[in-house]
Amino acid sequence: MSNLIYKEFRLVIHPLFFVTALFGVLILIPNWVYFVALMYFLFIAIPNIFMNVKAQNDTGFSVLLPVSKSDVVKARIWSMSLLEIVQILVAAIFVAISVKINPKGNFLIDANLAYLGCSLVMYGLFNIIFFPMFYKTTYKIGIPLIVALTAVFLFTGAIEVLVVTVPAVAHVLDGVSSAALVHQIPVLAAGIALFAGANWLAYRLSARNFEKVDL
Repeated sequence: MSNLIYKEFRLVIHPLFFVTALFGVLILIPNWVYFVALMYFLFIAIPNIFMNVKAQNDTGFSVLLPVSKSDVVKARIWSMSLLEIVQILVAAIFVAISVKINPKGNFLIDANLAYLGCSLVMYGLFNIIFFPMFYKTTYKIGIPLIVALTAVFLFTGAIEVLVVTVPAVAHVLDGVSSAALVHQIPVLAAGIALFAGANWLAYRLSARNFEKVDL
């Protein structure tokens, strides 16, 4: 498995795609939609990576290796998940800076621990939709991407609306004070758990779909 993941980062994922993590600096903008900072990975990196997979026929090459089709899927999803974790870790640095320089918070969801937890759920939601749909064919990218991004927009839009309109939700998800950040730890923990669970389910569904594909 480690060799397959190494192959992903050497042959499929260009190092420049790590640069998308630097869009996290947008979290420092006052009164902005902070989810967008982490969506650039979904807008830029994912489409280009999978177009590269298609252009190089990497999937066809991978199944010729002495590995199972499920391992091919696992390596792809794990490598994408690692990139998403990098996005979150870099964003966490800018969240910490934002808390210091913007103590009044944001009109929409604040840059805080709950935001990071919700962002992990956002990535998990994207993965659980995009990967199983993609591995039904291994070459059709457009529809899986559109459906997954639509779900992401609806999820993040709902979070933003609830934070603004429902005080109980704002009490849990909003705030940058020390007391608020402590209360948001369970949200971050839940986001980590849901991200891990969504990726595992995405792998299981994708592997099942890929087994049915005749390359």
